Amino acid sequence: MDRKRAMTSVDLAALVGELREYTGAVVDKAYLYGDGFVRLKMRDYDRGRVELVLEVDDPKRAHVAAPEHVPDAPGRPPNFAMMLRNRIAGANFEGVEQYGFDRILTFRFEREDATTLVVVELFGDGNVAVLNEDREVIDCLETVRLSSRTVAPGSQYGYPEERFSPLGCDYKTFAARMSESDTDLVRTLATQLNFGGLYAEELCTRAGVEKTIDIEEATDDHYEALFGALERLREPILEGRTDPRLYETTEGEVVDATPLPLREHEAEGYDATGFESFNGAIDEYFYRLESEAEESVETGSDRPDFESEIEKYERIIEQQEDAIETYEQQAEREQQKAESLYGNYDLVDEILSTVREAREEGRSWTEIEDTFEAGAERGIGAAEAVVGIDEAEGTVAIDLGDGKIDLDPSVGVEKNADRLYTEAKRVRSKKEGAQAAIEDTREDLEDVRRRREEWTADDEESEEGADRERDYLSMASVPVRYDEKWYERFRWFRTSDGFLVIGGRNADQNEELVTKYLDPSDRFFHTQAHGGPVTILKGTDPGEPARDVDIPEPSKREAARFSVSYSSVWKDGRFEGDAYEVGPDQVSKTPESGEYIEKGSFVIRGDREYYRNVAVGVAVGVKCEPDTRVIGGPPTAIEPVAETAVRIEPGQYAQNDIAKRLYRTLRERFSDTSFVRKIASPDRIQEFCPPGGSRIVDE
Repeated sequence: MDRKRAMTSVDLAALVGELREYTGAVVDKAYLYGDGFVRLKMRDYDRGRVELVLEVDDPKRAHVAAPEHVPDAPGRPPNFAMMLRNRIAGANFEGVEQYGFDRILTFRFEREDATTLVVVELFGDGNVAVLNEDREVIDCLETVRLSSRTVAPGSQYGYPEERFSPLGCDYKTFAARMSESDTDLVRTLATQLNFGGLYAEELCTRAGVEKTIDIEEATDDHYEALFGALERLREPILEGRTDPRLYETTEGEVVDATPLPLREHEAEGYDATGFESFNGAIDEYFYRLESEAEESVETGSDRPDFESEIEKYERIIEQQEDAIETYEQQAEREQQKAESLYGNYDLVDEILSTVREAREEGRSWTEIEDTFEAGAERGIGAAEAVVGIDEAEGTVAIDLGDGKIDLDPSVGVEKNADRLYTEAKRVRSKKEGAQAAIEDTREDLEDVRRRREEWTADDEESEEGADRERDYLSMASVPVRYDEKWYERFRWFRTSDGFLVIGGRNADQNEELVTKYLDPSDRFFHTQAHGGPVTILKGTDPGEPARDVDIPEPSKREAARFSVSYSSVWKDGRFEGDAYEVGPDQVSKTPESGEYIEKGSFVIRGDREYYRNVAVGVAVGVKCEPDTRVIGGPPTAIEPVAETAVRIEPGQYAQNDIAKRLYRTLRERFSDTSFVRKIASPDRIQEFCPPGGSRIVDE
C-alpha cells in the first residue's frame, strides 16, 4: 500500500481554483516549523479564521487546514518567519497560480507598501521562496544554484523549465507526444504526458485499453480512446466541478485524497468518503496521515508530557507579554491624542464650533465636508487638519500630526480630551490585569518545571543509570528535556573537563562579557587576528563564588580553538591562527593617554600566554543526556557528550545554508525525526556555525 506523501500536479490544478475563493483574506501571522513547514494564519470576512499550510519537506502539501488541524505556534520565531511577518502581516491574499503543470504554486499578497510573492516548490528537496514584485528573492528556505536556474537572496527567481501540460493539449499534440515514446502506453502517459503512475493507469482503465501495449503497436483507436478519457478527466478539474474522495483501507488507514473518484482505488477495494471540497479532503487526509503515524509510535512510558505543558505556558506568556506591550502602546497613543487636543486648543475649538454651527443651520454632513475641503485648498489651517467626516457616527476626524483623532462636535475640546484620557486609563487597567495574569502563568510554568525535575530525579534513581545505555538514535520517540540557560544568547560550550566557555557574537556582547561576567577565577582568550570574539573560560559556574581554580590544559586549548574558530580566521577561509590567554586583571577599558578604544575592544596589559597555529574546527551535535539540546564547539569537547555530531570546516556554504545541511544530516540519523525538529531547528544550529563559509567534513 503506497500512501500519498506529496501532492501531484493534478491535485494542485484542482486545488488552485478553490484556494482563489479565499482572495481578500488578511494575513495575521506567519510561522515556520523545522525547516520546511510554513503556516500562514489569516482572517476572512465571511469564513473567519483561515489557516494556509505550506509543507515542502515530508510530506509535501499546500492547502487550507481546519484550525484544529494546525500545530500550536512555536515558541521562538526563526529568522525566516520574522522576515515573512514583516513582509505580509496585514497584507491581503490576492490569489494563487500554478506554474504550468509543475508542482509549483505562486501566492500573491498585496499591502499598501509592498507586493509579496510566496513561491512554494513541492518537488525534489522542496523550497519556499519569498519574492518582491520584481521577482527578486528576498529570502528562501533552500538556496539553489544550478546552471539552469538560481534561487538565492538578491537574485531573480528562476522557475525551472516548464513541463508539458496534458490539461491544455489538443488531440494532435497528444498523439504526437505519445508517438515520440519508445516504451508502453502507461509509461508514456506517466512520463511523456507528465501524469505520473496513478493517473496514467487510471486513464488506461477509463479508456478500456491494455496499459502494457507497446507504443509501436498502438493504433489511432488506442490514442483516441485515451484522449477521450483524458478529456473526461480534465474537464471537471478545469471547470471546478470536482467530486473529491478520501480513500482508506478496511482497517481505517488513509491511502489517498483525490479531486475525482478513481477506478484504480476502487479496484483495490479501498473505502471512499465524499467531500464537498477537495481542499477539505486533502486536509483531512494529511491530518490523519500524521495522526496515524504518531499513534503507531510506542513510547513505552507513562511519563507525563511536561514538555507540552511547558510549551503551552511559554506560549501563553508570550501572548500575555505581547498584550501588555500592545496595551501600553495603545494607552500612550490615546493620552498623546488628548494632550495634542489641549496643545492645539484654539484650532480644535474652531473646527468643533464650525461643525456645530453648520449642523444647527441645517447643513448636511456632505456640505460640511465640502466646506472643509474647499478651505483646505485655500490653505486654512483648521480645514487642513480635517481628514474625514463620519455621517453615521456624527463625528469629524482630524490629524494634528499624531495620527487620526475622532471628535464629537456636539461637545467641546475638554470633553473630547477627557474621553481620550478615560480610554487611556481603561487600557492601562487592562494592562495591569494582564501583568497580574502573567505572574500567575509564570507560577504555573515554574510548578510544571519543578514537577518535571522531581519526576526526572525519581526516574534516574529507579533506573540506576539505565538511561545512559539508551540508543536514542533508534528510539521511536525521544523525550525532550530542555531548559534555556542564560548564557545561550552568547556563543558557548562546555570543555571536555566540564568548564563553561562563553564568547561574544558582536561588540555589544564583547563589552557585556568583560564588564559583567569576567570574574577573578576566569581566564580571558582572544585571537591575534582582528575581529575575534571575547572568549571567557569560566573557572567557576555562574552563581558560585570566585575561587582559585586549577584549570586543566586541555580545557585551555579548547578555549583557544573556540576563540580562533569563531574569528575572522574562519571567515577568511584559513585553517589555523594564533590566540593568547591572560588573566582578568590584565583586561582593561582604560586606554593609554591620547588613545581611543572602540566598543567591544579592550586594552591588554602584561605578559600573554600564546597558542600558536591553532587549528580551526567545530562540531555540531545533539545531546540527549541529561538534557536534550543542540551543542557546538571544539570537536574534542562536543563529540564525547553528543549522541551524534557532525564536523565542519571553512568552505563554500553560507551560514544559513550549512545550518540547513547540518539539520538534515542530524535529522536523518534519528528515527524520531520530530525530536530533532523540536530542539535543533536550522536557526538554532546556525548559532553554532562560525561566521563565513563552511562545509561538512568528508561531505
